[in-house]
Amino acid sequence: MARPSKYQPAFCGQVRKLCKLGATDIEVADFLGVNVATLYRWKNDHPPFCEALKEGKTEADARVVDSLYHRAVGYSFDSEKVQVLRDGAVVRVPIREHVPPDTTACIFWLKNRQAADWRDKQEHEHRFGTTSEMSDEELAAIVRRSRERTPPPKGDPPVTH
Repeated sequence: MARPSKYQPAFCGQVRKLCKLGATDIEVADFLGVNVATLYRWKNDHPPFCEALKEGKTEADARVVDSLYHRAVGYSFDSEKVQVLRDGAVVRVPIREHVPPDTTACIFWLKNRQAADWRDKQEHEHRFGTTSEMSDEELAAIVRRSRERTPPPKGDPPVTH
């Protein structure tokens, strides 16, 4: 006879809130006092529990996406500067602060949203399958173009043919 499960339907609300705050599956399992394998089993056995985890994580991810976007394009916010006058009086002065766009956030955003245009790795089309399929003239032309693009190393005499 198997031991009764510790699972309770009330866990759904708790895990939704935890995941909304950024908790991982391991942290949720720790909070509930179970092994992470048990958490995975509950995800399979209890669809509302699985859905609560997904919903909480989706909300947390959306906040991160929003924050990354604002870092990439820059943003302004209202704040205040606290000044202490010579007579000891405290004065709060409302100000508007501006956070400029962050280059790293821009690059990250573009590499993920427009990968074809912004990825580091460029794909090149090859016209020939193997060099054995090329004529001697085609091979010579490739070598010639390569030498034209690559200057000889300093200190070495130029290669002549």
